[in-house]
Amino acid sequence: MFDAPHSQVLRLIAAQAVNTPDKVALVTGLQRVTYAQLADHVEGAAAYLRARGIKSGDHILLSAQKELEFVYLYLAAHLLGIVNVVIDSAAPKERLDYIIGIVHPVAMFGGAVDAEGYDFIPFNEVTLNHDKLDKDILPSLEPTDVADVMFTTGTTGMPKGVCLTHANIAGSASNTNGFIGTCADDVEALALPLSHSFGLGRLRCVLTVGATLVLVGNFANLKAFFNVITQEHVTGFGMVPAVWQYIKRLSGRRIGQFAHQLRYIEIGSAALPIEDKLMLMDLFPDTRICMHYGLTEASRAMFCEFHESADDLDTIGHPASSQVEVCVLDDNGESVADGVDGEICVRGNMVISSYFLDSDNHDSFFGDWFRTGDWGHKGANGSFYLTGRKKELINVGGEKVSPVTIEKAIMSLGIPDCACIAIPDPNGVLGEVPKAFLLKSDISIDEIRQELLRLLPPHEIPVQWEWVDELPRTSSGKIQRLKLKK
Repeated sequence: MFDAPHSQVLRLIAAQAVNTPDKVALVTGLQRVTYAQLADHVEGAAAYLRARGIKSGDHILLSAQKELEFVYLYLAAHLLGIVNVVIDSAAPKERLDYIIGIVHPVAMFGGAVDAEGYDFIPFNEVTLNHDKLDKDILPSLEPTDVADVMFTTGTTGMPKGVCLTHANIAGSASNTNGFIGTCADDVEALALPLSHSFGLGRLRCVLTVGATLVLVGNFANLKAFFNVITQEHVTGFGMVPAVWQYIKRLSGRRIGQFAHQLRYIEIGSAALPIEDKLMLMDLFPDTRICMHYGLTEASRAMFCEFHESADDLDTIGHPASSQVEVCVLDDNGESVADGVDGEICVRGNMVISSYFLDSDNHDSFFGDWFRTGDWGHKGANGSFYLTGRKKELINVGGEKVSPVTIEKAIMSLGIPDCACIAIPDPNGVLGEVPKAFLLKSDISIDEIRQELLRLLPPHEIPVQWEWVDELPRTSSGKIQRLKLKK
């Protein structure tokens, strides 16, 4: 069995392989992999990587797919000190070129939809060299060494390479499991993509507690997903708000049939309307419905459990564990009073200390506090509340206006979706004013404007309006407001 003092994730998986060797760790289709087999295959993948001449400190590109070889290579790289650069197989050529041009991987595995000019090694060509890993010459590594580089979605600029250490990913898993309560008896269905920190984080959470992870392609085929929940006796899963809207639209309340067996649901990556939180609470009265707040750089910094926060569903929660600290600071890095908006800043065991490019570290920290770029405040009850992205705030005559506040007010009037951005004041007086983009509806602009007069102060009411067929969003449902400015 391998020894990995630098990686708590690997140590916990190795312990499961010794203590519960026949327990099923991974399920995909008809294939079942026990913890003993998982540890053996990780060693085999490590021997394969070493045979290819890939060594500690090298970068490899992993196109994240729901294939067992992806999991084996991902963990094997951690064992050898090789840095994983995890990408989405559907990434556009421009993003792929940008990432490869920065990290210069020595090898690329999996494949990409738009991979012209690049030599990817398909996962089915990876040979697991069992019994060929010389464990006596494993590199000397530290928990502070970089394990993964994940690139941000770039909703407010160019993608940034996020350097996650072995300690960071272990800390995030520990914090998350401690809050949600995932344990060895659980069976989780993973339909989230492994190319983002949410899905990859769920994989680590499940394997580090000795639970069973069922790899599901995606949520597109709801009948198949529901069948997996039934057949595998699933007790938990994760989803983004966009997936919940899809489930609700296609199946209504049918998912509530699993309320008796689902112990937990984790939600994250984008905002969820209050009415949807109430619906989930009604459907799952005894299930822990946990919504996380956090960026790739500070994964799962805070949590809100809906039933526990039933009287305060606007909150993004409180720190995930005693290892996490959150504060609100002004533009000078000074603390602001409770109830006063400022920038939400985080420090803790899961928070990065650096981006891949030194240029991206500029203005990213106040000392050891990571600046999230999110605007919000702390309530008197100790919970935190999100107002919006700092870069997306609208400066109306010196008043900082959150586009999220305006969007919530507009959607409360029956508009299915909208987004607000800052535009120059046409009158040249206030500097910036709000503009609203609305999905087409039967309600007129004049009616919306009149109703907003009772919901918002005058300076927050949009000056310009535009009907659109759709809004630009990331795969996880985040509005890409910068694209609306083009």
